[in-house]
Amino acid sequence: RKALEAAQILVSELGLEGKLTPEEFVAEREKLLQVHFAKAELLPGVEKLIRHLHAHKVPMAVATSSHRRHFELKTTLHKELFALMHHVVTGDQVAQSKPHPEIFLKAAAMFEGATPDPTTVLVFEDAPNGVEAGNAAGMQ
Repeated sequence: RKALEAAQILVSELGLEGKLTPEEFVAEREKLLQVHFAKAELLPGVEKLIRHLHAHKVPMAVATSSHRRHFELKTTLHKELFALMHHVVTGDQVAQSKPHPEIFLKAAAMFEGATPDPTTVLVFEDAPNGVEAGNAAGMQ
């Protein structure tokens, strides 16, 4: 739904009415995402950090705004590494998007045993909305 709403704004703002419908834009975008997400590379240092944390038995999870299908595409080349995570929470599993803290709170609650105190949770983020969401969750 969000993609279609954004496409409607884009088509309108760029004056593309009559040339491209929002639905056509979303369909073309999906084709491109299928190709490019499947080739996504890790950010520098990510693999080393994840392997280090895993070796030291630090519980890890992913809390991504991406929908499950996009997350699966983005991690195509990195399945072994993401298998080291205890669990993954994707944007289609929560009602509120980042910067709302829901996704981080849900991810923390899914660890086995008691939910960790948010102040003991370290968030690694690549976007301002994610940093804001982590802070709003009371995490570091």
